[in-house]
Amino acid sequence: MSYWKWEPAFSVGIAVIDDQHKRIIAYINELGTISIYHDKEKVRTVLLALMDYTVSHLAFEERLMEEAGYPKLEAHKQIHLSFIERIHFFQERYENGEDISKQLMTELQMWLINHIQNDDTDYKEVVQAMLHKKEGQMNDGWLTTLIDKFFK
Repeated sequence: MSYWKWEPAFSVGIAVIDDQHKRIIAYINELGTISIYHDKEKVRTVLLALMDYTVSHLAFEERLMEEAGYPKLEAHKQIHLSFIERIHFFQERYENGEDISKQLMTELQMWLINHIQNDDTDYKEVVQAMLHKKEGQMNDGWLTTLIDKFFK
């Protein structure tokens, strides 16, 4: 069952980031199915995967912004930290026996629309320029090494 699909409007224009953001849509869809069947164990699985994804993805994104010299990095980091804390809050509520699947799904939808389409597109040009420059310097393995560092 699929509720959300990737749309060009969700794109920040950086393929490696867009590919990672597509995972949020997968979590939204998983939570939609879970909320129908009330499968508490699958909620736990999604929460664990979501926390791992969130920490890794946001650190990766911050590393790209740092490398690019993005001037609003510290403010962006604070937004990321708030989101991580929010996911922790959902984990605590889940551990206390609450059914959080629908609310977490809504939270991820809002994050996808608000943060990704607004905050993340703000760093787009500076990170694209940095990536293009690194490609021009024959740093073929730089991005692959960075991805491996955060996701393997």
